[in-house]
Amino acid sequence: MRKSMVLASAVLILAAGAMAYIRLAPSDPTQWNVALTPRPAQITTPSPDKITVLNDGAYVDLNVAADQTQALLAKLDGIALASPRTQRVAGSAETGRITWVTRSAFWGFPDYTTAESTPTGITIFARQRFGAGDWGVNAARLAAWITKLNT
Repeated sequence: MRKSMVLASAVLILAAGAMAYIRLAPSDPTQWNVALTPRPAQITTPSPDKITVLNDGAYVDLNVAADQTQALLAKLDGIALASPRTQRVAGSAETGRITWVTRSAFWGFPDYTTAESTPTGITIFARQRFGAGDWGVNAARLAAWITKLNT
């Protein structure tokens, strides 16, 4: 009985430690607010205005007139910041690139989304920090943000 109590306590302490690490791991802007070129290796031919689902996130190129990208980035910033558990990591519409972190509700897993002005519009890349697959969470968030962007 005592061994099982010690084991259970050890498992709880390890789980609490893992949760604390995930929730408290700092977000380094120099690591996440980076240029989106070149594209992720999985994207050989991007599909304009269509979300490409990747193992670790999602990617989209939005075709927008060059004189509209700053206004669209500003609108997207408002949409992102109104999303649950989302904060701006770095950037602004004026600089042409913004990165946000969105954390999952229970564990607080961070997902990073970067939007960047390009000569043909806006590129958005949403990706996870931890793990091997995001279960479509980043693609769903991108789809929701784009739907709001188009209204």
